Amino acid sequence: MPFGYHQGRLHCEGVALEEIAAAAGTPVYVYSAGAMRSRLHALQRAFAGQRAMFCYALKANHNLAVVRLLAGEGAGADTVSGGEVMRALKAGVPPERIVLAGVAKADEEIRLALASGILQLNVESVPELRRISAIAQAMGTTASVAIRVNPDVAAATHDKISTGRKQDKFGIAYETAPEIYALAASLPGVRPEGLHMHIGSQITTLEPFEKAYGRGVALFRTLREQGLPMRRLDLGGGFGVRYLHESAIDPEALAALVGRLTAGLDCELLFEPGRYLVAEAGVLVAAVIYVKEAQDRRFVILDAGMNTLMRPALYGARHDLLPLREAPAGTHLQPADVVGPICESSDVFGRDYHLPPMAPGALVAFTTAGAYGAVMASDYNSRPAPAEVLVDGGRFDVIRERRLPEEQFAGERIPDWLASGAPAG
Repeated sequence: MPFGYHQGRLHCEGVALEEIAAAAGTPVYVYSAGAMRSRLHALQRAFAGQRAMFCYALKANHNLAVVRLLAGEGAGADTVSGGEVMRALKAGVPPERIVLAGVAKADEEIRLALASGILQLNVESVPELRRISAIAQAMGTTASVAIRVNPDVAAATHDKISTGRKQDKFGIAYETAPEIYALAASLPGVRPEGLHMHIGSQITTLEPFEKAYGRGVALFRTLREQGLPMRRLDLGGGFGVRYLHESAIDPEALAALVGRLTAGLDCELLFEPGRYLVAEAGVLVAAVIYVKEAQDRRFVILDAGMNTLMRPALYGARHDLLPLREAPAGTHLQPADVVGPICESSDVFGRDYHLPPMAPGALVAFTTAGAYGAVMASDYNSRPAPAEVLVDGGRFDVIRERRLPEEQFAGERIPDWLASGAPAG
């Protein structure tokens, strides 16, 4: 485990989190390099007998150091914007290991992807397919594309992170795929080489994957029989992790399932894990500002809020919470609502956490915070944005400084006509 108590203090690998909080301030995200490597290596070992590439989904945590760490262990990059393509390249991901997805690629993003020579563009619609064709033809190049197919499979996860049902905005209908692929094959500047699907995030059982993958493999075989040059089957990501009591997806069981379904297919396999690689490798450390006793509630108020970790307010998600100082055996735990400083009633991390006595200045850590934490943080209420720290063994480094309020508004401008007080008109 990357996080645990040693001599009464919570550590990340060989470093006490109190030491990091003192150096970087709070709130601060702390990531375990060893935990990220371990997760990626487990997937690589499980799929060792198959031609599989793992393209890390940057949207989970796009810090350059995190991307560089995973790229150094052989991961590619799954990107959903031109900015993420630039981040992946800056972090050292080879372009031939980068995939660009997303339902609304702008022209400049398509040009960037083609000019950079990335592996493939995942196409979400016919208008996008035609636009890629026109841009590639104008650039005198050919775009390798994988069409995203919506298999109409419910992912058994939160409604807001399900992406593979008919009513979702992603991909083309399964039934229309053959005709869309035929269109792609007829367009200049486009080479349809792959099939892509992704049914959602935080999926903790194999059944939805089996159903979706089965449909994808069947369609892949049909397209090959029609003479299309199909080379890659991109099965997306969505592998679940443990937040409280869930079970993380077992890589060996997943690999066995994929091996059985794709037997004899002879193609490259792509997977796009994001949360699975980084979520359990991260914590959010925060400080107690006040403990407020109300008539029938106890509120522990932190310096972190929904601007720092958005998942509880957005999804109703709950993260486990650990004091940085281990409570002595026999300590009476009391229920408390853990909240942030933001002027919103939704700024609540969770009700009825059972905690030891808390005092101002005490430090706590939200677990499983390495994914969709720092990347979704905002400047709301103009509070300092959290720093990020990477730990590797007994060493740590700040990989993103705190963003102070004066830095947040440094790019804003007051027009001369406002500064001078001149009347309008």
